[in-house]
Amino acid sequence: MSFCDLSKKTALITGGSRGIGYGIACELSRAGAEVFLVSRNEERLTEAVQRIQESGGTAHAFPLDVSHPDAGQDAVKFVIETAGRLDILVNNAGIARDNLLLRMKDEEWDAVIQTNLRSAFFFTKAAMRPMMKARWGRIINISSVIGLIGNPGQANYAASKAGLIGLTKSAAREVASRGITVNAVAPGFIETDMTAALSAEQVNEIKSRIPQARLGNVADVAAAVRYLSSEESAYLTGQVITVDGGMVMGG
Repeated sequence: MSFCDLSKKTALITGGSRGIGYGIACELSRAGAEVFLVSRNEERLTEAVQRIQESGGTAHAFPLDVSHPDAGQDAVKFVIETAGRLDILVNNAGIARDNLLLRMKDEEWDAVIQTNLRSAFFFTKAAMRPMMKARWGRIINISSVIGLIGNPGQANYAASKAGLIGLTKSAAREVASRGITVNAVAPGFIETDMTAALSAEQVNEIKSRIPQARLGNVADVAAAVRYLSSEESAYLTGQVITVDGGMVMGG
């Protein structure tokens, strides 16, 4: 058995059709897990699953809007009916609706909170029951360094990501005795569709604030999630792992 082997484990990843979510799905699949991808975009989701299957993995698509109150229950039910168990939940789904706070519309605030934070509540609550029954589980919330330090024009995004950290720590305390760990990964600036829209000047300014002087890549985040999903991470819970090249260091 290899380090961080996930054979015979099942993983549910929200926002799994692209970017960090897709990278996590690929990494967990390579580790041996059967992966279930959730996203609103059915076409993109189907393509992501097909790519994983073509690489030899076992993957399933379940299109739905994660912000719907029944989304967590519906997705977990699908996993249990298909695979018979749910071992790993990755709450990765997220959107941004940037605006200065004074100009931010109510719907911009609500959309980000509902997708980034409220959905994690729905999915975590639904996943806890089968995990508690099995007395084993891994819940990983994808937060952000913006949830730790804030960012102008992103009050809604920062609040949602900071909320995920509070959810992580509280849930971890509630289920620690049941063999379930709950942790958060807080990526820094990662090369995705979002950062691709930045100008060269903006990228250089960001790099100047990162000790490693580079943007991260999806594989950096996925590797951390793979570890947190494994048996080897059993004594690590309620933690926030910053994957940011050293940009945010606790004192």
